[in-house]
Amino acid sequence: MVKAKGYVRLSESDQEFKFEVSEISGGENIKACFACGACDGGCPVRKIYSDYHPGKIIHMVLLGMKDKVLSSPLIWLCSTCYTCYERCPQNVKLCEVMNVLKNMAAEAGYAPSALAMQPELFSKFGRLYEIDDFDNNKRGKLGLPAIKTEA
Repeated sequence: MVKAKGYVRLSESDQEFKFEVSEISGGENIKACFACGACDGGCPVRKIYSDYHPGKIIHMVLLGMKDKVLSSPLIWLCSTCYTCYERCPQNVKLCEVMNVLKNMAAEAGYAPSALAMQPELFSKFGRLYEIDDFDNNKRGKLGLPAIKTEA
């Protein structure tokens, strides 16, 4: 998406994006957002990471900024605490919308590398991370047997 002096060129946006999101379970109410800011005001992630604006992400979806939204690392910051879900007067269900966006981003190849590696790790080790000596030492202190560290 090309921005010129703070403006979004709608002629270069994907106006179908909001419809794509709204047709997926969890994204049905996205078009009801009227940018009241209730989601931003209660978001615990926003309190820690000031660049995170869940409402702005929704607004970008509504403007058709598909590539910018799906490639943004910000969509992966949602902690799924459901504070925004409870506060939204329009029942947008923002946590579920974020999950829809994460799934779309992963399908488009934008998943964070650690997340993208999980299927391979699970296939190789039978778990999402490799057990190392640190883990086995902790297990030993708890009286648990060591787990084989090689696949």
